[in-house]
Amino acid sequence: MIDVVALGEVMLRLDPGEGRIRTARSFQVWEGGGEYNVVRGLRRCFGLRTSVVTALADNAVGRLVEDLILQGGVDTSLIRWVPDDGIGRTARNGLNFVERGYGIRGALGVSDRAHTAVSQLRKGDVDWDTVFSAGVRWFHTGGVFAGLSDTTVDVADEAMAAARRHGVTVSYDPNHRPSLWAGRGGADAAREVDLRLARHADVVVGALGLAGRYPGAVRVSADEVPDALASVAVLLPDAKVVATTLREVPSAGVNDWSSAAWSAETGFITGPRMPGLHVLDRVGSGDAFAAGLIHGLLGGTGLERALAYGTAHGALTMTTPGDVSMASLAEVEALVAGGSAHVRR
Repeated sequence: MIDVVALGEVMLRLDPGEGRIRTARSFQVWEGGGEYNVVRGLRRCFGLRTSVVTALADNAVGRLVEDLILQGGVDTSLIRWVPDDGIGRTARNGLNFVERGYGIRGALGVSDRAHTAVSQLRKGDVDWDTVFSAGVRWFHTGGVFAGLSDTTVDVADEAMAAARRHGVTVSYDPNHRPSLWAGRGGADAAREVDLRLARHADVVVGALGLAGRYPGAVRVSADEVPDALASVAVLLPDAKVVATTLREVPSAGVNDWSSAAWSAETGFITGPRMPGLHVLDRVGSGDAFAAGLIHGLLGGTGLERALAYGTAHGALTMTTPGDVSMASLAEVEALVAGGSAHVRR
């Protein structure tokens, strides 16, 4: 039985370490993807049984991605395998080149993901009633998957509606990627899609992405966050929780890190504040936050504790390379309890 299912693209991440993409001679290989990272963290850190719905071209690169997913403990039975034509003319696997950044040089992502197998998923390709009738407790997807193509929007809509029919809790993360919407209506089109899909969600993560007229339209200061989250809650009257990470970036290697959430039951609350957090690799930290939040909400800890789990898990994920979490539940619990970086022997 699967606890949490995610719908999204899983790409092969190529990481030049401390160097630059443009001058690299070797790359470390990871797997990653906005929606997948959430279920990977829920499996490896929090011990939940998770699965990912995605599609991969059936070649050696696709099988490498599968092997990395298996190493993360995520169930692969819902992967849709697309025949390989030899050169990726009809379908291919996505690549994501990522620099971590250092000091005044910010992180850089260069994705190579057009015409991927998963971007060609269509409504009706997945039997969602079968997926959700097997005891699934939570379903997660987001704006990265929805932004891949015109058809993936309909797939996400179909999946979220089916999850709601089966009484499965649904979460959505707008997770805006401008590169996915260039030439396809830009931020205005992305916002239209986000609002369409987020209205199916019980929990909206990254909710500040829905504040303002379009994603990134407003820079929300700390004292404006309560009103901004309240405005999102008004847009999404069926959402039980709207949550967000809060980040200031003095440099690529030092971030001020926290979180906030709103629910009708609690009103506005804030998560633990972690000023001056030293960062090795920030990519995937928002997904790790979502995983910790979901863990807490599924476990019935209450929103304040769930927010602390998300904040701590996101912070720990920034201390290791790659998109995915390498944190243990014991480390997360210790940080929630006010732990430090002292040596453990």
